[in-house]
Amino acid sequence: MIKWQSVRQEVAVNKRDIIALAALAVVVFLLPRLVSQLPLEVEKFPAAWNLHLRQPIDAFQDWVIGHRATHPLFVYFFDPASDIIDAGIRRVEAFLLWLPWPVLMALTYLLGYRAAGFRVGLLCAGSLYFMGMVGLWAESMQTLALMGVSVFIALVIGIPLGIFSARYNKLDASLRPILDAMQTMPAFVYLIPVLLFFGIARVPSVVATVIYALPPAIRLTNLGIRRVSPTTVEAARSFGSTSTQTLFKVQLPLAMPTIMAGVNQTIMMALGIVVIAALIGAGGLGREVLVSLQRLRVGEGLMAGLAIVFMAVILDRISHGFAQKESAHSAQQARGFHLLPNGWHRFGPARAVEHGIDAALGGSYWLAQQITNGLGTLTTAILRRAGKANSAPTVAAFLQRHIYFTGSLALLAGLLLINVLMPFGPFPAGWQIDLTRPVDQAVAWMRDNLYQIGSLPIGTGPVSDFLVIYGINPLRKFLQAWMPWPLLIVGVALLTYFVSNVRMAALSAVGLFVIGLLGMWEQSMDTLSQVIVAVLVTVAIALPVGILAARNNTFEAILRPVLDLLQTIPPFVYLVPVIMLFNVGRVPGIIASVLYALPPGIRLINLGIRQVAPETVEAAQAFGSSARQTLFKVQLPLALPSIMMGVNQVVMMGLAMVIIAGLVGGGGLGLEAVIGLAKNQTGRGLEAGLAIVILAMIMDRATQAWVNKRQNYSSEK
Repeated sequence: MIKWQSVRQEVAVNKRDIIALAALAVVVFLLPRLVSQLPLEVEKFPAAWNLHLRQPIDAFQDWVIGHRATHPLFVYFFDPASDIIDAGIRRVEAFLLWLPWPVLMALTYLLGYRAAGFRVGLLCAGSLYFMGMVGLWAESMQTLALMGVSVFIALVIGIPLGIFSARYNKLDASLRPILDAMQTMPAFVYLIPVLLFFGIARVPSVVATVIYALPPAIRLTNLGIRRVSPTTVEAARSFGSTSTQTLFKVQLPLAMPTIMAGVNQTIMMALGIVVIAALIGAGGLGREVLVSLQRLRVGEGLMAGLAIVFMAVILDRISHGFAQKESAHSAQQARGFHLLPNGWHRFGPARAVEHGIDAALGGSYWLAQQITNGLGTLTTAILRRAGKANSAPTVAAFLQRHIYFTGSLALLAGLLLINVLMPFGPFPAGWQIDLTRPVDQAVAWMRDNLYQIGSLPIGTGPVSDFLVIYGINPLRKFLQAWMPWPLLIVGVALLTYFVSNVRMAALSAVGLFVIGLLGMWEQSMDTLSQVIVAVLVTVAIALPVGILAARNNTFEAILRPVLDLLQTIPPFVYLVPVIMLFNVGRVPGIIASVLYALPPGIRLINLGIRQVAPETVEAAQAFGSSARQTLFKVQLPLALPSIMMGVNQVVMMGLAMVIIAGLVGGGGLGLEAVIGLAKNQTGRGLEAGLAIVILAMIMDRATQAWVNKRQNYSSEK
């Protein structure tokens, strides 16, 4: 009886899907020709229906400018908050620029070493050295100051909200849709309303960064506390712990790995938007990249972009290392560490390097031990003279337990003392290397030689022409001119009904209609055409690469650091190398979108195939299925939910990157937002921002519903 019911449900679902697809085919292929014969103008959304939202917004902007100095909202809230944030940025920036560069490099190494061992410590110190080597030390410190203040504010707000969300279900339910909307919006959108209340420069950049980076801090703090075993919480309460004691002594310590993962995500998201905030005068490395893009100085832009990448590497590796339970928490644990691959140990120079590292680490540990003993002796003598000899053993034990901290503190204090006696000065100019000239020469060579390789249809030119002629232009023409706008709305509604339900279909139709009322129909269709092309190209690359990674462990091991690097790079930086080869226009934005969206697509396809039960694969092989049949008839169908989740990520990241590509002539909504920011046309920027949000929410909800539908279908099956 149960089997017959499941068969009937499956038949009903298939019948519903077939009807929806048939109606969609009629709307797309048959009705446009019939409608074109009617004496109606339905190619473009009627201009008379435009709500002209920008006029009241611009009028409100004029009011804000006129009353900024007198209105209580600004006098008692926005201006004091702005002054506090600005003072914090200036203090942190001044401290970082005052701190001698050897001290900061030593501090970076010590943090990396504490987080994840010698390799990460060396990588972090080397990454910081690169910023000074290319002459971007001051700009890097400005970006780091902006990052530090933004992340601090985001965590001060996000972690308590996450705690309250975990303790109060109603608050969690209220925050969930807000956080969903915040994570759906591309970073570009946050800059537009913030400008209205905080003006330009660094303060609005911090505010926009805080808003953008809040969701992971709240969500992962909430998740970490909720994952603590209820049995553990009940045991603490049964022993008389109050609610506050249970939180601080049980739940937070056990949830700390998840909370630190949220800190890592907050840091990386903040770095991504801090760079974009250069558009509103944030300064630092983002400004260097932006100016280089505007003036087509590829060498300078690449150096600033690489500095951003190395800063991302430092922040990611340190925060990720502290988020892991098994991180190297003491110098003693890292002794015997091998920097080079084990296969190299048969070579004498490799063994010499390893012995040198072991000796250095052993010497460092011995030195830290001696410093700690000396501090303990000195502290004991001081306490005895003060008549508090009973406290001396406790202090000595504390110093021994925290030998790494005390040794590191002594090392940094020693370096600062040396700086007082013999100032280090700024980063040595003799150590700087000008890499812009060889990069510019390489770009010129690639521009001349890689546009078309010989007489073959291979090169950046043919790739660009193919994407424009057979991808972007036909699709844009189809969406903007050939397909009447009412039928396009109906077609999207039918498509979302096919992957979701009636409610989602209605919301999609209303959303598209609102985009038309905002006067952003043509720009939205332009952006949509670019996103579709970028998603198709990304999936066409990610699917075979993900399958190969799932079936070949060696290839996956080689691919992993490449994907790690691509995921570490902030989206803004992708435009620099792409501009080298493809100049400006829509194609660079699509290529950058593909590079930006590839890592999650490949990873989720690989993960989905690997998570298919080995028993299922063995059963298919036992019945005589070949490797190809097992892949296409067993593994891929079962991995489809994970693959679709990868498509969801590809769609959202592709949309975010296409919007940013408005900086390099990408057109569409991104260009409208850029013009609104550049010319201080808040109304225009907000209209584009609202259209971006609506488009993002439609695409996100539709693809997520698609994933959930496949997961439910797989579980029923």
